[in-house]
Amino acid sequence: MSAPGISVVIRAFNEAAYIGRLLKGIRKQTVPDVEVVVVDSGSTDETANIARSYDARVVEILPEEFTFGRSLNRGIAAATRPLVVIVSAHCYPVYPDWLEKLVEPLQDPQVAVSYGKQRGGETNQYSEHQWFRQYFPEYSIARQAHPYCHNANAAIRRSLWEQHPYNEQVTGLEDLDWGSWAFSQGYTIAYTADAEIIHLHDERPRQVFNRYRREAIAMKQILPESRFNLWHFVRLTVGKIFSDLVQARREGVLARQFGSILWFRVMQYWGTYRGYRYAGKVDFGLHQRFYYPPGILSEKKPARREIDPIEY
Repeated sequence: MSAPGISVVIRAFNEAAYIGRLLKGIRKQTVPDVEVVVVDSGSTDETANIARSYDARVVEILPEEFTFGRSLNRGIAAATRPLVVIVSAHCYPVYPDWLEKLVEPLQDPQVAVSYGKQRGGETNQYSEHQWFRQYFPEYSIARQAHPYCHNANAAIRRSLWEQHPYNEQVTGLEDLDWGSWAFSQGYTIAYTADAEIIHLHDERPRQVFNRYRREAIAMKQILPESRFNLWHFVRLTVGKIFSDLVQARREGVLARQFGSILWFRVMQYWGTYRGYRYAGKVDFGLHQRFYYPPGILSEKKPARREIDPIEY
């Protein structure tokens, strides 16, 4: 592939169980000579040593300095290539042309961000698989009409980041905040279905609650006029539980997934509600305690990939 140089920036904390698979997947990409920067926020396991064994540059950030935006800014500042791919350490690419496909839309000078498809693995909760299918469809969108994007699997131009680094104060959704800035500057965002990763989570109810609570706090920071009240909680919880149960019945897994569907959706939207109700300070303590996008897109039949997946 003939393309500008690519740096891959990976945020990590105690990811020894997963980061090796991601780094192996990067080595198997069709794009040669990829620079890898791992931002480690105080891991106590072998994360940093595993990263170094794959010749990654490890950038340390102290736990008391950590925010999602700050760790990204540190990693991108250490990167030297014109295109920056951002991926979470507990993800891994499905195909060897993941990087090639992910950066391809950036050939259009009006595209500020390209983000790729995400799917869950064996440890993800059933309802999260449905969430991935809703927000990461099977077909690409060259220029989408809203600023949503996702930094678990995204690519940007370093030159644009130099104009506007990531917000270091928000408790999450730094990708939506940056995408909103890009939109305000006249840029657009591309969704790339062929750039597929597996995004692993193994969350319990409290973890799901905390994740959606911190994202709701961030949403209020980014969009102060946005609202989420008890009616939204009831309507969305009941509606999503019902749709998940119907889908689980179609797949013949209703009995096995019934309980997880109930608690996941309740924790998702209760966390969102509590986040919108939060009236305290967004400070260091809040950041340390934590470690939605426009509507449903119509379904289309995906094109068949002509490349074999990576064998792990």
